[in-house]
Amino acid sequence: MKIGILCYPTYGGSGIVATELGMSLANKGYEVHFISSNLPARLDITNPNIFFHKVNVQTYPLFQYQPYDIALSSMIYRVVNLYKLDLLHAHYAIPYAYAAFTAKQMLKEEGKDIPLVTTLHGTDITLVGQHPSYKHAVEFSINQSDTITSVSESLKKDTLQIFNIKKEIKVITNFIDNTEFDEFNVCSRKQFATDDEKILIHVSNLRPVKRIIDVLEIFKDVEKHVKSKLIIIGEGPDMEKVNEFLEKNPNLINKIRLLGKVNDLYRILQLSDVFLLPSEQESFGLAALEAMAAQTPVISSNAGGIPEVNIQGETGYLAEIGNVKAMSNYAIKLLSNDELLLEMKRNAKKQAIKFDLKNILPLYEQMYDETLKNFKNDTPNQ
Repeated sequence: MKIGILCYPTYGGSGIVATELGMSLANKGYEVHFISSNLPARLDITNPNIFFHKVNVQTYPLFQYQPYDIALSSMIYRVVNLYKLDLLHAHYAIPYAYAAFTAKQMLKEEGKDIPLVTTLHGTDITLVGQHPSYKHAVEFSINQSDTITSVSESLKKDTLQIFNIKKEIKVITNFIDNTEFDEFNVCSRKQFATDDEKILIHVSNLRPVKRIIDVLEIFKDVEKHVKSKLIIIGEGPDMEKVNEFLEKNPNLINKIRLLGKVNDLYRILQLSDVFLLPSEQESFGLAALEAMAAQTPVISSNAGGIPEVNIQGETGYLAEIGNVKAMSNYAIKLLSNDELLLEMKRNAKKQAIKFDLKNILPLYEQMYDETLKNFKNDTPNQ
């Protein structure tokens, strides 16, 4: 099977999932064509079954904004024609599902067609998709897809509430390759904390929705009761808030490490005792799943799909969005009890294995087969 994957090239959740999915399919012998504005961050282009097609946008003085959607549709059309793709998989409704529909219309003018799968990842529905400038286009492109999937039951529910969706939405959760967390850890805990200190960690793109101030306030309270350090990994618009917090709390400057983007995230997660995720919105909670795969319990909000990943009292604790006190109390309880902490570390790993790549990949393969079968049955000339 020849599959075209349309995705964002950045480190965001949808791009990571799309890239990991494509590489896993390529390893199983599928021919996978990535179509994006840049080479996806984690893509191993050396795999002989992987192809990358960069969308180039022509600059022109009349264009205040580059017409990326048009260039994307044209590139999808060209790749389908040149490489005889069997199926398109759009990750994120905007602009990929919409551009894919336009490409399909161009193909139909030549007596050709191709099935389209659209995977909904989160903010394409809960944030961007609700804006009046995009809502009707998003709804239209979702309904024009041959198969629709979402990464959590929570996101499926939100999609059905926000839009008038006329087709079934299949839930195929995000996944993780647990083997990536089984390598020998050469990173020393002493790089970040002393033997008698606990390590809390937060990983995100530091956008407002991640509530970094909540992370800092939780740690401020925890540190009063448990000797500990906080590691913050990531970059984003709210980094200035972190700096402002440190200016107001100079006693914590040596307690908080800002690492920016790192290449050895998994190894640092393995050194950590608690992962903090007080997000205002999470369609699934991939960051929490990565922490759990590294045997790190999660203390989080109960936003979106997080409760489908982080199980209250088993793999960590959940609290209402913005309830900093409850989250800090949970952290203190957990970090003050080594026996409980060890139990939750083990439970976290067991939960992560349920979402392992080897369990989720067959669901995607089955979905592709069903999509192709239904498409051919609905299109007799195919």
